[in-house]
Amino acid sequence: MTNPAFVLPDGMKGIGAIFKAVNAGGISHELQEIVGLRVSQINGCSACVHAHHANLVKAGESGERIAAVAAWREAPFFDDSERGALALAEAVTRLADRSGEAVDDRLWDQVADHFDEKQIAALIMLIGVTNMFNRLNATIKEPAGTNWA
Repeated sequence: MTNPAFVLPDGMKGIGAIFKAVNAGGISHELQEIVGLRVSQINGCSACVHAHHANLVKAGESGERIAAVAAWREAPFFDDSERGALALAEAVTRLADRSGEAVDDRLWDQVADHFDEKQIAALIMLIGVTNMFNRLNATIKEPAGTNWA
């Protein structure tokens, strides 16, 4: 099946507006891609994992950092702000796995130590839209390497 985002043109307009807001949120392109990669890894979306990996390579990100995203807690390649963003990405993506609050106060404090409200809003919207794309792509079995342009 053709990706539903392309079947329904108004859907793409809305998605474009979300990405425009995220890009205006003040978080770097590289961090957006790292967060998108981690969310896509969790959800098992090969098309999105491939796309985020390719975008990180194109942006000049090191192979070490890209490979370590799946094990970011143990890897020495991420700073505290990136760790906060990755922890938030995992918490929001794994809502069904929680036994308490979706995002506890400790994590909110950790994220707020590194990002202002606008940046946090951008991160949350990015995580949400990435989860949406992962679900669309997994549902229709979108192959890795698909050219969406």
